[in-house]
Amino acid sequence: MLESELFALLEGTADAAFAITMDGEIIAWNCAAERLFGYRSQETLHKSCYEILDGVGALGTRVCHENSSVLDCTGNSEAIPNFDLNVKTSSGERLWVNVSTLHFHNARTGRKLLIHLARDITERKHSEELLHQMLELTRQLNQVGDPATRPAPIPQLSEQEVRVLRLFSEGRNSPEVAGQLGISLQTLRNHLHHINQKLRTHNRLQAVMNATRRKLI
Repeated sequence: MLESELFALLEGTADAAFAITMDGEIIAWNCAAERLFGYRSQETLHKSCYEILDGVGALGTRVCHENSSVLDCTGNSEAIPNFDLNVKTSSGERLWVNVSTLHFHNARTGRKLLIHLARDITERKHSEELLHQMLELTRQLNQVGDPATRPAPIPQLSEQEVRVLRLFSEGRNSPEVAGQLGISLQTLRNHLHHINQKLRTHNRLQAVMNATRRKLI
C-alpha cells in the first residue's frame, strides 16, 4: 500500500486519525481529527504531537517530550497497547482520548510511520472520577463507623466475585476488569448479576459501595 492510499483510507475512519514519522512529525491528519481536536490539517502538518496535542498520560506524566522521538516514547515496542491520553484542543480546553497505534512500513521508500487512532472518552473519565470520589467518601464514612449499624447478612461472595468488585473499586472499566481476570465481557456481566443479587443492589456502583461498607473489599 502506498502512503497516499493509506491516508485516503484514514479519511474514511470515524476515529480521529493521524500519521507521524519516527521523529514525531505529523504528516497526515484526517477530518475526524479536525472535528475532535479543532485543528485544521494545514495547522498540524510538519509539526510534532508535542506542539499540537501536549499529551499527558493517565498517571499525570507527559507522554511525549520535546526533541524526543515517538519510538522512545513507546519504548521501542512493536506492539503498542491502547492508552488513555489527556490532550489540548485548539480552544485551549483539554479532553481525554483513548489512543490505539498501528505501524506502517513503506516497502518502497523504507519509511516507517505510526498511525494513531483516537476516540473521545472524556465522559467515561468523568464517570470514573465521580466513582473514585464516591468510593473515597464511602471509605471515610466506613472509618468513622457506626456501631449501631449492622447490615443484614448476605450470601457469601465467591473469590472471583470479590476480585471483580476489588478491580472495579480501583476505577477499572469493564474491558479492563475482564482482561485482568481473563474472562469474557459476558462472563463478567454474569458475575455482576450474581453480585447484585447477593448484595441486593441494582448496579455496579451500588455493589462496590455496599461491599466497601461491609468491608468485603
